[in-house]
Amino acid sequence: MAPLGDLAGQGWTQLGELALAFVLSAAIGLEREIRQKSAGLRTHTLVGFAAALIMLVSKHGFADVLGEHVSLDPSRVAAQIVSGIGFIGAGLIFVRGDAVRGLTTAAAIWLTAAVGMAAGAGLWLLAVAVTVGHFATVFVLTPLADRLPRSRHAPSRLHLTYLDGRGVLRLVLAECTRRGFVVDELSIDQRGERRPPATVSLWLTVRGAGLITELTTVLSEIDGVLAVVSQDANAPTL
Repeated sequence: MAPLGDLAGQGWTQLGELALAFVLSAAIGLEREIRQKSAGLRTHTLVGFAAALIMLVSKHGFADVLGEHVSLDPSRVAAQIVSGIGFIGAGLIFVRGDAVRGLTTAAAIWLTAAVGMAAGAGLWLLAVAVTVGHFATVFVLTPLADRLPRSRHAPSRLHLTYLDGRGVLRLVLAECTRRGFVVDELSIDQRGERRPPATVSLWLTVRGAGLITELTTVLSEIDGVLAVVSQDANAPTL
């Protein structure tokens, strides 16, 4: 049996590239797992790891069939990763009402596949740089976007869960008005728990120039409010 270093396309260099893809993909997946997204540590790790392997197969897997009358384009196999990963991404995106969820996680899956491809191609510096870019996007750009001035005409949706029979809704509406928000729409979520103690789950569409993060914080502190989740009514949810 030939030593590992003598196997064409199966040496320590390729194992190192696979290991790099594994580590970088796991790092991205760990961030998604901590945020409790639909695709987490295992999914991202497997996507990046597999993409690296496919890239290596594309580079080295057909050397034994090449000849005078046989020529291959290694990029054709690698290109199928880009289109194939779309099936996983599409499965992570779902629509509820007028809200789209899962777009950022789907984009992270796509990015992880690209990181794996770069690692498998031996472009380790690019793979590391894109991984760093992912964390910069999540931890720097996301808080920055939250601090950008909002248009007075941009609606936001709030999902509230609170205990029934305590006048909580009246306090919520009063607090929205006090902070300069207008309630455009209110709808009851019929999936609220009806057994004692009864809870009510509803959606509020509010509009105003204030910070929606501050509004959700204040509403969550009202006695009887169990949960408040906010999202831009016209934007995808992270």
